[in-house]
Parts: sequence; structure tokens; C-alpha cells
Amino acid sequence: MPSGAYLRYVALGDSQTEGLGDGDDTVGLRGFADRFAERLAAFNAGLRYANLAVRGRTAGQVRTEQLGPALALRPDLATVVAGVNDLLRPRYSGAEVAGHLEEMFAALTDAGTHVVTLTFPDVTKIAPLARPIRSRVFDLNTRIRAAAARHGVTVAETGRQPVTTDPRLWTADRLHASALGHERIAAALAQAVHLPGSDDAWTLPLPPQEVPSGRQAAEAELRWVAAHLGPWLRRRLRGRSSGDGRTAKRPQLLPVKATPGSVTDTGRRQSP
Repeated sequence: MPSGAYLRYVALGDSQTEGLGDGDDTVGLRGFADRFAERLAAFNAGLRYANLAVRGRTAGQVRTEQLGPALALRPDLATVVAGVNDLLRPRYSGAEVAGHLEEMFAALTDAGTHVVTLTFPDVTKIAPLARPIRSRVFDLNTRIRAAAARHGVTVAETGRQPVTTDPRLWTADRLHASALGHERIAAALAQAVHLPGSDDAWTLPLPPQEVPSGRQAAEAELRWVAAHLGPWLRRRLRGRSSGDGRTAKRPQLLPVKATPGSVTDTGRRQSP
């Protein structure tokens, strides 16, 4: 399908696709999928968009819960982004996670859908204490690329760009992209599908900022453990998930309403 000529876009995934870090549950979540849909709609006023993502979902849960409804919507474009919640679990299998992703790639592409996915950045540059899962991230990225190649899936290589580990692209929990981070992901997806006017500007570094001292960095790590890692571990031990009782925010294909302006590298909004 020609660039920008998509009519039905469906997003599958977990909290990143749902939009955590970009808005909140009071004012509403935006996120990279919403932002990508807005970019697509700028070239096709008839675009309709559904977002089936639910926070906390593993790749297997995304396949089980979202693939069927996605196929029923007959999308001509879909984003599939999952696996981070698996990476964080003690019993992790890269082959199993990649298998779930590949099943979704195969089913959607067989139905005539153009599928787009992305790779994940080096988490240790965002959260140094996450070093034990660094090799998992690299391995999963390799598996994603291989599965995508087998099914003609487009890969936005967000995992290979240094800017994606800039702390300003992440929220305080270091797990979810900030509004600026979501904007960069949307721009990466736009470039990956060759949307008119898209380019590699999303890969450019942000303005320099002061580097914290060793003591400041250590104190920041302790605050992160207390405020974010600790609560996450307690939920895991209790067998709970942040997505318990939640459903998709946008389960049906609906017209896209563009949001004026975009987030700049200073965090302020600018007019189109």
C-alpha cells in the first residue's frame, strides 16, 4: 500500500503502546501509537485507529488476548510491540517470547496487514541496576529482527540509536517513555513506513545537560529502587499486575482527532 494510504491502523502491545508516561489515567493517555496515528491521519483523513494494548501484558498474553480482535478489525497496518514485561521476569525464555511475536507477525501479514515493530534499547544505560537483563535485551532484538525478516515485517531500529537511552526520553520509573520519548518513537515508526515528510531527525541527540556526580547518581539509584523497583517487585511476589482488571482503551476502529502541536526537545508544545 502506498505510504500514507492506510485506512485501518491497529496497535497491539503492553503499557508502552497503551501510552503510559504520556498523560495519565485522569487526563487520558496518548503515547506513541496515538501520535503515530495522528501522523498517518495527516495524510489520510479517512484513517481509523484502534489500540488494543493493555499495561502489564506479556508477549504471550498480547497474542492470546489481542491477536484475534486485531484480525477481526481487518487492519491494513498494525504495530506489534511486546516483550519487555517478559524480560523482567525470572523465568524468561527468549525463544518463547520471540515465538509469540512471530505468531502475531505471521497471522497479521498472512491477512494482508503491513506489520511494524521496533527493537529495545540497552536498559543498563537507563537503569544501571538492570544489568542482569542486558543480554536478554540484545538477544530478543536479534530474534525480533530474524522473525521480522521471515515475514516481511518492518522494523524501526529504536534499539540501535544512542538517543533512545537519554534519561529525558524516559519517565522517573525508567520503564516507560516520557512524552518526548513517545514522540521520538512515533517519528521512528513514521520513517520506517516512509511516511511523507518523515526523516531521521528522531535520531538526533538532545541538547547537552549537566552530568550528575557519582554521589548524585548513587542517590538517584536508591530513590528509584524505593519508589519504583520495590513496588514492582512486591506486585510480582503477590502475583499481581498493573493491568489487572483493565481493558483496551480504544478497542474499536475510530476516526483520529489530531492533537495540535508536538512535544519539542525542551518538553514544550509547539504549533504545527
